[in-house]
Parts: sequence; C-alpha cells; structure tokens
Amino acid sequence: MTIDAGNLHFRTLNQRIRDAGGTARVENCLGQRYIGSGMQGMRITIHGTPGNALGAYFDGERIEVFGNAQDAAGDTMNDGRIIIHGSSGDATGYAMRGGKIFIRGSAGYRAGIHMKAYQNKIPTLIVGERTGSFLGEYQAGGHIVVLGIGLDGAVPVGDFCGTGMHGGAIYLRCSELPADLPSQVCSGRATAEDLAEIEPDLREYCGLFGFDAGEILGSNFYVLRPNLQSPYRQLYTHN
Repeated sequence: MTIDAGNLHFRTLNQRIRDAGGTARVENCLGQRYIGSGMQGMRITIHGTPGNALGAYFDGERIEVFGNAQDAAGDTMNDGRIIIHGSSGDATGYAMRGGKIFIRGSAGYRAGIHMKAYQNKIPTLIVGERTGSFLGEYQAGGHIVVLGIGLDGAVPVGDFCGTGMHGGAIYLRCSELPADLPSQVCSGRATAEDLAEIEPDLREYCGLFGFDAGEILGSNFYVLRPNLQSPYRQLYTHN
C-alpha cells in the first residue's frame, strides 16, 4: 500500500501503516512522529523526513528512509533494521537492545547511549560520516561503528566519546584517536579479530549504500572498550 502522508496527523498515518499489513510505502512524509513504533513484521519505506522516535520499540523487520530522520530513531528498538539514506538527529539508537541501524550520513549528539546486549541480542549502529558529542554514553553492550567517510582520516566523533561506557565496543575509522577519551575507556588499533566482530554488518552496510567493503575494511580502525579497572572514575569526587 502507498500512503500519501501529506498533512496527515501522525496518529492517522500510523494507523494507516498498521492497516496496510506487512508492507507500506509512505510518500511526502513531513515530520510525523512514531512511525513504526512498537510494530513487528513490517516493511516500511519512507520518502521524506520522518519525525522523532522513528521505529521506537521496533521489533522487526525493516524501515528504510530515503531522506533524513529526526531525533531518537530506533529508541529502545528490539529487532529488525532501520536504514537511513541521509542523516539522523540526536539520541539515535537510545537504549537500543537489538537489531541494526545503518545511517549513510551523520548522526547527532548522544547516539547509541545506554545501548545494551543480552544473550543473542547484539545491537549494531553504523554511521557513515560523523557523530556529535557523547557517542556511546553509558554504553552497556552492542557495537557502534563510525566510518568517517569523506573526512580524510580526521576524528569522526565529538567530545566525551564513551563517557560512562561499561560494555560493548565502539569502532572508529580514522587516523588518530579522540584527544579527550574518558578513563572508563581502553583504546587501541583494531586487530583482525576485532574487525571480524563487525565484518558481516559492515559488508551489509556497504552493500546497501554502494561502498567498497574491501576498502572500508582495509582502513585503519580504533576500537574502544570499557576499562573495567576504572569504571566511572571521572563521574565521582574521590580522594
């Protein structure tokens, strides 16, 4: 079913998507919120700009956006894929606990905060260009990857990357590490074993957006993991 979002209220649009059954194509999206929220087994294609909380609590299968997305895309999502051919706003993947978010462009502040993993649920967020500050704040699990495409090796994240991190991993494709990493983070050049963890997702990402997977995987990556010897040391006053 094709739905002309036009000036539809977000509740009306979301009800029409539910009524469409398994597949819906949304045209002329103009900032409607909560598209796909809590839905399961849906394939939703969106042309335009969805509003906040795209795919919040999404439980599968696939949301694909030909345009940009606003804040909190994939908030607490549990399964499936959200594919954004533009950029995404702040708090992308907030408290994400499963599934994958692939972004062709950039993401705003606090992407991937409170991400978590449980048993076979390993959420993945891949951003093509750069992110704002506080990437992976309080991250408890899953994989965050920032590829720095078009940045010529420059650091592709803002300040305070990994603050409070206590699980999971952050992969940065760049020629040097951020200068202000907090004490909760251990960092180093990614090994072949490190990259093997994300290779299938990177190959899927490159296939979606037309990048050369061999070139991407052959680049220099750093990996950030939690420093379990010094959790939260910067966050408290101590003697």
